Amino acid sequence: MIGNSNDVVSSEKLVEAIVEGIQEKKGNNITILDLRNIENSIAEYFVICEGDSNIHVDAVSESIEEIVLNHAGEKPFHVEGKQNAEWVLMDYLNVVAHVFQKEIRQFYNLEELWADAARTDIENLF
Repeated sequence: MIGNSNDVVSSEKLVEAIVEGIQEKKGNNITILDLRNIENSIAEYFVICEGDSNIHVDAVSESIEEIVLNHAGEKPFHVEGKQNAEWVLMDYLNVVAHVFQKEIRQFYNLEELWADAARTDIENLF
């Protein structure tokens, strides 16, 4: 990354803030994929979760954006999927958050696609 180390938010801090944002709006089935040991991976981490509806997915993605900004001072570099809120992708460069509706998550099955990644599943809080 460009800039001095004081300006760079660690990927781990971003992951923590994203997870907090998900949990704040009761996102379900959070999975963290550590892609750092995978050659040519597009990020260091994926944080994957699901919401129950397009309204829930939208609320979770809004919560992620707000909490990451407040706790880590970062805005997403790019966001896709807000229009239909079936799959919202939030690109923080080294960390990518994926907020899915359950059926869409099952269809794309990122966990299987990146099966070589170290995986951490976070228990639902409710």
